[in-house]
Amino acid sequence: MSTGKRIVFTGGSGKAGRHVIPELVKKGHKVLNLDLVPLDNPDVFTLKTDLTDSGQVFNALTTHFNYAGYEGLDIPRAPDVVIHFAAYARNMLVPDNECFKGNVTATYNVIEAACKLGVKKIIIASSETTYGVCFAQGDSDYDHFPLEEDYDVNPMDTYALSKLCGERTARTFARRFGADIYAFRIGNVIEPHEYERDFPVYVNEPMTRKRNAWSYIDARDLGQLCDLAIQKSGIGFQVFNATNDTITTKEPTEEFLKKACPSTPIKRKMGEWEAPLSNRKAREVLGFKDEHDWRKYYKP
Repeated sequence: MSTGKRIVFTGGSGKAGRHVIPELVKKGHKVLNLDLVPLDNPDVFTLKTDLTDSGQVFNALTTHFNYAGYEGLDIPRAPDVVIHFAAYARNMLVPDNECFKGNVTATYNVIEAACKLGVKKIIIASSETTYGVCFAQGDSDYDHFPLEEDYDVNPMDTYALSKLCGERTARTFARRFGADIYAFRIGNVIEPHEYERDFPVYVNEPMTRKRNAWSYIDARDLGQLCDLAIQKSGIGFQVFNATNDTITTKEPTEEFLKKACPSTPIKRKMGEWEAPLSNRKAREVLGFKDEHDWRKYYKP
């Protein structure tokens, strides 16, 4: 278990954040949520913040975490860790140019402010969409399997492009400021209630999951991954696939992929049930251990 840190978390009221933050609190961390809507969690204060305004971001990273901060003599200071999940979460929530502008500007502002305030651990949300199939125009094939962090990411949509810009921004600031900045290419986020509702279709109609590479991340396991990343320091800029261990099919991975994607090469021997969007690097570098495998909750 990591030593408790002071964490500023952006987008904590969203689908992933509302599950990640409780996991971080359980690990002993103190969290301030920056969002436009409150988080329904009595242990976490939400500060309404427009992340596209750099002045608001600098101010929010140097504020009290709740009203109790006024009781002592300590003045507000920068946090130990910044975790940036806030974004337009997909295409077609707003026009494409606004999606790009909002996501890229917010990510730049958060990383810049954190680095210039001396924060040495920053985690940002990138996306499975960067692998180029999720929001591709028409049916598109992956270049090869497994999808790992050295893949030549080449998406055709605005949302994924905004996430790649975020990765490059992180790499630039990590080099300049000597910070550890980790970009999580987050798979399809699954909340606890969604297994019973959605997985019968996912499992029995597997081609509906091609755009997600037959992979997912349990929102609670994403919280575990954030905690592990907080503990791991000294490795600079890194990209990690943020997924659970296993493929969401009834057939073993290679057997299924050879049928579903016969023209797509498999470039290394894969684990029997390994997720095509592989988390091997997160397991080997961060020590991630899958706790919420979909088979625990799936009801045929």
